[in-house]
Amino acid sequence: MLRAIKPKNARSKRALDARLPKEVEDVRTAIFVKGTHTGETLNVVMKELMALKRPDAISFSKKNEIHPFDSTTTSVASLEFWASKNDASLFVIGQTSKKRPHNLTFVRMFDGRVLDMIEIGVESWKGMGDFKTPKSTPGHKPLMHFASELFDTHPRFIQLKSMLLDFFNGELVDSICLAGLEHVISVSLGPTPQSLNNTTTNMYPTKQASAPEDLTSLPKIHIRTYTTRLLSSGTRIPRVELLPMGPFLDLVLRRHQPADPELLKLAMKRPKLKKTDIEKGLGKKRKNLEVDEMGDLRGRVHVGKQDLGKLQTRKMKGLKGGDEDDGENTDGVDEEESAAQGGPRKKKRQQA
Repeated sequence: MLRAIKPKNARSKRALDARLPKEVEDVRTAIFVKGTHTGETLNVVMKELMALKRPDAISFSKKNEIHPFDSTTTSVASLEFWASKNDASLFVIGQTSKKRPHNLTFVRMFDGRVLDMIEIGVESWKGMGDFKTPKSTPGHKPLMHFASELFDTHPRFIQLKSMLLDFFNGELVDSICLAGLEHVISVSLGPTPQSLNNTTTNMYPTKQASAPEDLTSLPKIHIRTYTTRLLSSGTRIPRVELLPMGPFLDLVLRRHQPADPELLKLAMKRPKLKKTDIEKGLGKKRKNLEVDEMGDLRGRVHVGKQDLGKLQTRKMKGLKGGDEDDGENTDGVDEEESAAQGGPRKKKRQQA
């Protein structure tokens, strides 16, 4: 683990504060690591996944001897060191062997420690270059689609769904703009065996099963990526067409490591709001407040109906009635005549 660093100036303090836990997390950064043996298939698949993850992706060019599922090695310590050094919480490790060819391992971190891991094998693939269609803009948030009930009932596929959502999910947004929704990632399964229907088990059991899991009974995973094209439909809602963009991946599930219950409890815990924050309205729905496109907070004030007749205004001479004007003119003539006869000149009486 890295030693605790004490900031020496304001710039380093801001950098360290940016790494502190937040109530709303930032976009997860993924590190792509190559093992000691990687073939052409894994190299291309990792490049395709990194293209979907950009700009929140880091690639290690050198090969590393790392085996996350082997507890006798220092692989877990290396992952924790890389996560702290690069402020990353996801890893994609590529390793191929005779027993497990074209193997991809997804590792998820929490608080600088390994939370859970899942291992999948690549059976077939098609890259973006195989489709002569428009590509999405890097950094845009995709629309995730999971087309199977096993993603909500079976523990292995629940873990896979959670891992893929954390991997592809971008910045947290309050609303969706149709023009900014450029690509869709669809995850479906092959034919489901009858034995897996209506399966409801715990995603993170406290004890591992004594009998080995039969991986051959689990259906294959199909990941398809499409770009969207908005067409006119005669209404306000456009007609959407999907164009294949790539990559297309056919995967199988292999080994996995569930999360520790205590560590998972800490990862799912939400911070309590302070009393001062509640008084400011952060923990409640703030009415008549919105943030504009420039990021400025704007508020709307509602007032009652005003009686303009009681409104106090400046009393100007031009706004007075005709009778009052005649009277004032008469008084002005009398004052001039009195001044001409040598008498004292009267001062005009100012109206309040």
